[in-house]
Amino acid sequence: MSPDKTLTRIGALLRQAESTDNPHEGEAFMTAAQRLATGAAIDLAVARAHTASAEKRATPTQRLITIGEAGKRGLRTYAQLFLAIATANDVQCDITQTSAVIYAYGFAGDIDVCEALYSSLLFQMVRDSDAYIRSGAYRDEMTVRTVVERRGRQRISTQVRKPVAGVTARLNFQTAYAARIGRRLSETKQETEQAAIDASPATSSETALVLRNKEIELKDYYSSNSQARGTWRGGARAGAGHSSHARRAGDRAARSARLGQLPELGGPRGQLES
Repeated sequence: MSPDKTLTRIGALLRQAESTDNPHEGEAFMTAAQRLATGAAIDLAVARAHTASAEKRATPTQRLITIGEAGKRGLRTYAQLFLAIATANDVQCDITQTSAVIYAYGFAGDIDVCEALYSSLLFQMVRDSDAYIRSGAYRDEMTVRTVVERRGRQRISTQVRKPVAGVTARLNFQTAYAARIGRRLSETKQETEQAAIDASPATSSETALVLRNKEIELKDYYSSNSQARGTWRGGARAGAGHSSHARRAGDRAARSARLGQLPELGGPRGQLES
């Protein structure tokens, strides 16, 4: 191993040791760094200095992503799509209760990828859901809704069967679409990372260490900068009703979606006008 690679590897081990909250894990990383440094006759301070000056690596940052205007219908599913993309690209997010704004935390390159994918996939999701609604395929499905009536001082709830409304079908289609996209991207990420590790068995442990270090660095940055309180419940709401047919259609459409930027979009956008 070349001196530069040795210094970089020692530096990575030191960052791991100094950033973990687990004392046993920290000791193990420090021991590994010391063992490698001793074998190469390198002082740990020299390794730290080399890592700081030679890498000049990117650091996590925060970016505001505007999904749309507060109160606009459909923002919840748009936000779900961005969150699904972000999860698969090492970007953590906070989101306002209106689903109108997302605060993305991650490395600039990863956030750029998220914005580009979001622009392309949002275009495809809206286009495919529009086509599904125009087809009228959802109209034959019935859904059970709870109706609350007030009789004197009593509130009586009854369940009634009603045809699926267009807005219900659209929201269910897009919810399933976003979920499937998230699974596809996560699978792609896992395959890519494993391929990088398998490509060079001699440095596989070093590659795995770099990935782990990136994860820890982002986690620390998020913990230090996020001001989120509570949990976004947008993905759990079911006030518009349920449509199994629309969800299956959304899932099918997402399976064939292009995981790349459509040429007609002309570049990443944070906000879609529709």
